Amino acid sequence: MIVLKATQEHILAALQSVAGIVERRHTLPILANVMIRKTGSDLQLTTSDLEIQIRTEASLGGDSGNFSTTVGARKLMDILRSMPADQTVSLESNQNKLLLKSGKSRFTLQTLPAEDFPLVQESTSFGPVFSIPQKTLKTLLQQISFAMAVHDIRYYLNGILFVAEGKQLSLVATDGHRLAFTSAILETEVPKQEVILPRKTVLELLRLLSDKEGDIQMQFASNQARFTFDGKEFVTKLVEGKFPDYNRVIPKSHKNTITLGRTALLTTLQRTAILTSDKFKGVRINLEPGLLRVASSNAEQEEAVDEIEIDYAGDNIEIGFNVTYLIDVLTNMTDDMVRMDLADSNSSVLVTIPDNAFFKYVVMPMRI
Repeated sequence: MIVLKATQEHILAALQSVAGIVERRHTLPILANVMIRKTGSDLQLTTSDLEIQIRTEASLGGDSGNFSTTVGARKLMDILRSMPADQTVSLESNQNKLLLKSGKSRFTLQTLPAEDFPLVQESTSFGPVFSIPQKTLKTLLQQISFAMAVHDIRYYLNGILFVAEGKQLSLVATDGHRLAFTSAILETEVPKQEVILPRKTVLELLRLLSDKEGDIQMQFASNQARFTFDGKEFVTKLVEGKFPDYNRVIPKSHKNTITLGRTALLTTLQRTAILTSDKFKGVRINLEPGLLRVASSNAEQEEAVDEIEIDYAGDNIEIGFNVTYLIDVLTNMTDDMVRMDLADSNSSVLVTIPDNAFFKYVVMPMRI
């Protein structure tokens, strides 16, 4: 049976949309495979890592009939990548193997039975479906995903909090030293739901979401989330645990405010960061009327000082920061101007976008 027959670019695109979660090394060998299921002329590709499952439907030709198998996902992608985009590729079933033909090339691939493939048990109690433009969700994730923790012992920080309530969807990420918050308006009202998406899920969504028109549909259960977009169904386990109360972390009444060009501040911080030590990425920021000064030094007693003229008439403040935390947020913003609210040298700083109530970023100071 010819399972599929189409151009390299069509097959590769379908495979790439599900293969991102496939680990190269796994305790279960079958998890390195993609499940190919043919029902009549409909073709489904499914991958899983036991916590995330991605399924896509594709029209890739071939014979009609019922057939299913699993084959090494990365191997299949590597073979396809080695071929021209417009070349026709066919995949034929041959006993317990798959035969891939393209031009004068032939590849015989070992398979494992589809019935042994461990599909994720989907929850039976998903909440109501709500949707948001794909492009909007991608922007929200890009704005804050850098603030997620990486391998933190507080496992609930290794991901992003999604809060859907009324007509608002809010996303929050924190690693304990900084916190990023962003939100968007929903078209329909939804009951309050809070879930924490794991880091791997967030990174995979960022990879798959497109800037094209089109919505992504979401549903949350107590232990799972489901996303449907572009003919793909994405089911993921959630992180269990209680996310910190982010509303308490966001300062409300810092009396000193500066608004300045994002690029000017970013390049100044990047320059002074060159002379910070590798372990200790600290910079000192001095604020005085009309002037912002950034200084750094290292163990070799080298020093960097840079100044920006600003419109400021507040208190004199000297405050230390991990420069990486400031560079991260400025790099992931696209607006021309940035606003910073400060209280004193011991309080966190609030970074926002002027005239935009949807984005907030909080950084804790460090002693220098």
